[in-house]
Amino acid sequence: MDTNSAEGAVKEVAGKVQGAVGDAIGDASTELAGKAKELSGKAQQLCASTTSLVRDTTAESPFTTLAVVALAGFVAGAIWSHGAGNRDYRR
Repeated sequence: MDTNSAEGAVKEVAGKVQGAVGDAIGDASTELAGKAKELSGKAQQLCASTTSLVRDTTAESPFTTLAVVALAGFVAGAIWSHGAGNRDYRR
């Protein structure tokens, strides 16, 4: 478990506790802040796991990664150039 994932887990637990406290005392703003912190922790954990997955995949098969990035660049360029044909730049 890396640092970002651990921080996300701590943030998620703290958000759950804060949300429960807000629910128990009937304070909607505290409960909402807890839910936001919980979702932020989950997002941080997801980002850490995605980064780890990309890092591992890149290390295991660099040529496949290069091919995927080249294909994504080609598709993005094709989409961009397709939309450029309809623009009028003579202003």
